[in-house]
Amino acid sequence: MDLPNKRPDDMTRITTVELANKFIEEQVAIVREQVKDKKVLLALSGGVDSSVVAALLIKAIGKQLVCVHVNHGLMRKGESEQVVEVFKNQLDANLVYIDATDRFLDLLKDVAEPEKKRKIIGGEFIKVFDEEARKLEGISFLAQGTIYPDIIESDGVKAHHNVGGLPEDMQFELVEPVRLLYKDEVRVVGDALGLPKEMVYRQPFPGPGLGVRCLGAITRDRLHALREADAILREEFDKAGLAGKVWQYFISVPDFKSVGVRDGKRYEGWPAIMRAVNTTDAMTATIEEIPYSVLHKITARIITEVEGINRVVYDLTPKPIGTIEWE
Repeated sequence: MDLPNKRPDDMTRITTVELANKFIEEQVAIVREQVKDKKVLLALSGGVDSSVVAALLIKAIGKQLVCVHVNHGLMRKGESEQVVEVFKNQLDANLVYIDATDRFLDLLKDVAEPEKKRKIIGGEFIKVFDEEARKLEGISFLAQGTIYPDIIESDGVKAHHNVGGLPEDMQFELVEPVRLLYKDEVRVVGDALGLPKEMVYRQPFPGPGLGVRCLGAITRDRLHALREADAILREEFDKAGLAGKVWQYFISVPDFKSVGVRDGKRYEGWPAIMRAVNTTDAMTATIEEIPYSVLHKITARIITEVEGINRVVYDLTPKPIGTIEWE
């Protein structure tokens, strides 16, 4: 089945529940016609696009959809658990959950070069997904959370978003129900499908996850500290009403320590680098002016609650010249 690569000029922008429901109805019919009684495989990351595709396909074909969630150990706090809770427990999805944490972290041991880390994470993800796909019987289709900007960006910048690179003997026909939608439209559809708000409005998260925010060679203790500090930042932004106003906010933790004092003794710890940016297209980004009271609260919580971190700094660099991510 040939899928269109161009959004029709007269296609109405999906901005309301009514328009979203109409889209869902149309896609359910299209998917049922395309798939018939066959099985569909989907790599479910827990990101907005793959989650909306999963919910849409469950509505269309139920247990004919097999979702595979690979936890590479580089997810944010609570994200893999949320995938299992929403899709397995609430939507009764046919979900295969793979905890590949040790496999990924063992491969990443002592690897400091950012591009090498990305290649290892992306390559291993495909291997794990391929292994799981081979265990399944009768899969004829591969579903992907491709959206319209992915098609427009033909330079491969977003290649990690989709499960590309499966071996030649595992070529499936594609099912891509949201491929002509923009991100804001995908969110409206996710809302209409009843997905949790925190999943639908989840901020952009790089394919390699915390692997590019645990700067330099990843160690388990520093990765744990990063995950905990990032969770505090997200919690306090939620409480302060900043979650919907700031496009992306996160913590990075570098692989060096500085001296501090705790309980009257010398204490060496890592710095936590806080970043909060606003952007419309991710090509340029401005720094969000966070109230000092919020910054102080986040800092106090991180340095008292997170083992191994003894400083918090705020990155004030716009893009250009600084990219949004550090690596």
